[in-house]
Amino acid sequence: MAQFVKIYSANPNPKEIDKAVAVLRKGGLIIYPTDTVYGLGCDITNTKALERIARLKNVKLAKANFSFVCNDLSHLSDYVKQIDTATYKILKRALPGAYTFVLPGNTNLPKAFKNKKTVGIRVPDNTIIREIVKQLGNPIVSSSIRDDDDVIEYTTDPELIFEKWQRHVDLVIDGGYGGNIPSTVIDLSQDEIEVIREGKGSLDIL
Repeated sequence: MAQFVKIYSANPNPKEIDKAVAVLRKGGLIIYPTDTVYGLGCDITNTKALERIARLKNVKLAKANFSFVCNDLSHLSDYVKQIDTATYKILKRALPGAYTFVLPGNTNLPKAFKNKKTVGIRVPDNTIIREIVKQLGNPIVSSSIRDDDDVIEYTTDPELIFEKWQRHVDLVIDGGYGGNIPSTVIDLSQDEIEVIREGKGSLDIL
């Protein structure tokens, strides 16, 4: 049974943040708020935890398109090839924000992602998850919590999320009601910019 923890985004309680970090360090899965929909995540360096998420999402880990949630852009060079100034300016304009940027991955990607040529980078405008990632010391992998209901694609109520996921994950964070519009996904890995999915993030940043 998962823990259920209330954290206020305006002033996250360090003790509650530490609880989430401890779960991640032990290879646990957490559900957390972002600036869009609630996310399901684990430490990107823990292959067993990554495999658990892949099973929950019913995908093969090698083929999964998980994004990396970072605290800021300082982790970019750990996993992304050097990017040009124009690309960096777009990232600086957009982040933190409701975007996932697809960027060229480098050779330092964690073992589970070694065959990936690109990586999705996310810096949500949400203090709770950014503080967790900061304390953890490296990004977490992220996947949206989708709903089985075709009409309500994303559950926004943390208590309902807990009800559904409590036996599958180790900790659910109640950070208030979530959104139901996912992030805007933009591919910056090629010469031509490609909008893969228009979501909450405005395209005015391009």
